Amino acid sequence: MKLTGPRSLLGQMLLLIGLALLLAQAVNFAFILNEQQKLGLAQNEGPAISRFVQAAVHASANGGTPPRPGRGANFTVAEQALIDRTGLERNPELERRVAALLAEAGVRARQVRAATTVDFGRFDPDGRLHRRGGERQVVLLATELRNGAWLNGRLEAPRGDPWLIARLLAATVALYALVLAAAWWIARRIVRPVRDLTAAAERFHGRSEPVSVEPRGPADIRRAVEAFNAMNRRVSTLLDEKDRMLGAIGHDLRTPLASIRIRAESMEPDEDRERLIGTVEEMAATLEDILVLARTGRPREEMRPMDIAALIDALVEDYRERGCDVSFEAGPPQVAEVQPNLLRRAVRNLIDNALRYGVRARVRVLGGPTISIDDDGPGVPESELANVVEPFKRLEGSRSRETGGAGLGLAIAKAVAEAHGGSLRLSNRPEGGLTAMLAIPTGKGEAA
Repeated sequence: MKLTGPRSLLGQMLLLIGLALLLAQAVNFAFILNEQQKLGLAQNEGPAISRFVQAAVHASANGGTPPRPGRGANFTVAEQALIDRTGLERNPELERRVAALLAEAGVRARQVRAATTVDFGRFDPDGRLHRRGGERQVVLLATELRNGAWLNGRLEAPRGDPWLIARLLAATVALYALVLAAAWWIARRIVRPVRDLTAAAERFHGRSEPVSVEPRGPADIRRAVEAFNAMNRRVSTLLDEKDRMLGAIGHDLRTPLASIRIRAESMEPDEDRERLIGTVEEMAATLEDILVLARTGRPREEMRPMDIAALIDALVEDYRERGCDVSFEAGPPQVAEVQPNLLRRAVRNLIDNALRYGVRARVRVLGGPTISIDDDGPGVPESELANVVEPFKRLEGSRSRETGGAGLGLAIAKAVAEAHGGSLRLSNRPEGGLTAMLAIPTGKGEAA
């Protein structure tokens, strides 16, 4: 199973800071424990070594007689170092320290033995070890005196801080809480305006007024938000200018087309007249399609709650009255806020497409609501399903309206669906033909 980290900026920042902090604390732990161990050895073993040196001075001055046992200290004289019989690992560094201190105290030590252990009980003259419950640190020291006897010392030393790791862990938890809380607060200040920008960009489709985002957060983020707002205003201005330009173009072109149509009515012979009139009508229809596609999504018609099933039923009835083979299957009432005229245009394009290529059209209103239109035509190659809805895209090469028009019908239907916050999906039917699914959200769509 592939592990994935958080995808949000906030989650990634916190994860990165947490991992960096974990690595830093692990290194810090190692240094602290190492230094604490060295310091603890020096502090804990120092008093034991001093007492043993004093005992060696006493034994040397009194013919090898050890001093009396004291609290946490026991000294014996034997023929050999009892450490050699315990099986404990010797500590060379500790032995060098003891030898140096003995030399400073004037005790000629031929040999020195040193070892440390925990939970060590007592030892008898035969070197047998007797353990007892409870952990403690014990320093075992031995030195060979001038008379060949060995002074053996068993000295208890205070153990290191047993709560050191617990305190380090508590400090780490506190550090994590403080650093991650600060990082979370800073990341939120950065992420919140970024989320606002994302939401504004998703809501803006060139409709109505541009979406403005309140500048907040760090200075860099505020500048980005202000730049986004300025860009939004420029885009909206450009779209308004585009609509005015299209309106002017449409007006300027319709007038000469109407004039040509009037003049064509008086042309002779009849064949030339009909051919010219057909060309003019085709140009006028293509011009109208281009203007509709270009203006789709701009505020031209108010959104109104409509029963989609009733709207489509009335549209299908118009086709039946004209003798077209169009059937309708209505589901339960489906109310959505739509632009009725624009939605009729989109569904009409889909039905015309089905009749042109598939002879008949079967229209249904499904839940969602979704308007489904099936035909019995040849369908569309799978590789072209995503491309055929693009403007001026046709599978048939000619531009004649008798064989499919200019290739704007599906593009207009798709634009209308997206203007309502929905989508247009095409799929081939297993039994042959094409299915067009125009989905519209039941909630309030985007103002088109």
